[in-house]
Amino acid sequence: MSIENIPEIYQQDHSPKSDLFVYDFRMTEDVVKSKVQLSMNMFSFLQIGKKQVHFADASVIVNKEQSLLIRQGNWLWTELLDNDDIYYCKLFFFSEERLRMFLKTHSKVTYTANEEVPFFIVENDKYLSSFLDSLSTMSKLPEGFLSNLLDVKFEEIMIYLLTKYGDKFEFYLHSLISREESPFRRTVESHVHSNLKLEEIAFLCNMSLSSFKRNFTKEFGGAPGKWLQQKRLLKAKEILSEGKLRASDIYLDFGYSNLSNFSIAFKNKFGISPTDI
Repeated sequence: MSIENIPEIYQQDHSPKSDLFVYDFRMTEDVVKSKVQLSMNMFSFLQIGKKQVHFADASVIVNKEQSLLIRQGNWLWTELLDNDDIYYCKLFFFSEERLRMFLKTHSKVTYTANEEVPFFIVENDKYLSSFLDSLSTMSKLPEGFLSNLLDVKFEEIMIYLLTKYGDKFEFYLHSLISREESPFRRTVESHVHSNLKLEEIAFLCNMSLSSFKRNFTKEFGGAPGKWLQQKRLLKAKEILSEGKLRASDIYLDFGYSNLSNFSIAFKNKFGISPTDI
């Protein structure tokens, strides 16, 4: 079974994702234990159907009377139609950086979480129903206006749930903040958009290439070559979209020895050549 990268697969234009993102998810058949790589924290506001999520050491199932707040990570999702002909939920994604900004303003106490809590159950109520209706109304607004309103709506839902659940919810939000990054992760991520080869990054980590690959798979959940290529191509597309540089100006910066190889990799990823940007 393939891995679904969420919310990336919902952004069909492959544009750099915002730190706030809303998506209406619908389906007409059951999906059992799909592999999901969630790159942002996510509210799953369930409207119709049932949802079960398997975590490393726990699982949870909710129906349309409840919603879930799920931390970023690799999970197994089962989504069921129940007695209806459709499954529908509204997904609201937010980055860790956005969460840090919110807690800096609204949290009076700094909690030190001893464990990563994977989920928080939210009981649906009339206020949440009204909140979701407002998100649906916003979906047809111009992009720039929508982005500004999402800032407000994120603050709104977080403040409401803080009021509703108090310390329990505040503690959970703090548990979503990553602990101090390991030197290995910090070294890798500082060279994501460089032209360094795997062997060179492994050297900077003071590891043999084989040890580096093993540690990388454990830390990031995938093979380093493919992971770095995806990150670099996304960054390259972002730069080309600005219209200031051409593919011939940047391919060396992203570790490609010639323009042809860069163009082939780019087209395989996005379905268009760099010159079409």
